[in-house]
Amino acid sequence: MNKEDFIKELKKINIEISKEQIDKLDKFYELLISWNEKINLTAITKKEDVYLKHFYDSLTLIKAIDLKKDLTILDVGTGAGFPGIVLKIIFPNLKITLLDTLKKRTDYLQIIIQELGLKDIEVICSRAEDYTKNNREKYDLVVARAVSHLEILIEIVFATVKINGYFIAMKGDCALEIKESEPIISKLSGNIEDVLCFELPIENSKRTLIKIKKVQKTDMKYPRKYSEIKKNHQKKIIKN
Repeated sequence: MNKEDFIKELKKINIEISKEQIDKLDKFYELLISWNEKINLTAITKKEDVYLKHFYDSLTLIKAIDLKKDLTILDVGTGAGFPGIVLKIIFPNLKITLLDTLKKRTDYLQIIIQELGLKDIEVICSRAEDYTKNNREKYDLVVARAVSHLEILIEIVFATVKINGYFIAMKGDCALEIKESEPIISKLSGNIEDVLCFELPIENSKRTLIKIKKVQKTDMKYPRKYSEIKKNHQKKIIKN
């Protein structure tokens, strides 16, 4: 996806992008590639592929929620900064927390934020289950892109979502995964409000946005210990 196609496809999902924002994305790309030589951030390095599979893909979140509102967002397992950094560049109104477990990556993200001059965005180095314990019912939106099985992921982070807020998982083709996760979603006081399935332009790979609303406060017994969550999930896999 070249920049002309990128701009054209964004218009189709009601995103208008300025030259300044394109310049920031270009700078982000250059920093990403430079840091990728030092630490493992992404296997996708060709500029056209980064624009499609990272930049455009991150912004498809707008299909599920109005990003022009003043939202507080937690990006779980942000990795190289997707979708969080891209969202902040295009929607400066958002207040974003980037969460990742690896200090090398969070150090890199701090540099990206500084180099791009981004405001109202912070980086936290922590395991998600540890962060959740002290940040319950804090965010309007919690998002995770290509992170873990939904059944495991949602239990770990759903307590951080405000009542009437949302958790959105950004995934590929995942119909079975959704079905397997329905029991825990209900126990966490969540309701699957929408499942949006679509294809990326040009290469037509499948994408799914799972939009889950928090209808009441999550029981304090959740999340359970990670070892217990994972053990229960593995039992289901073996059983099936």
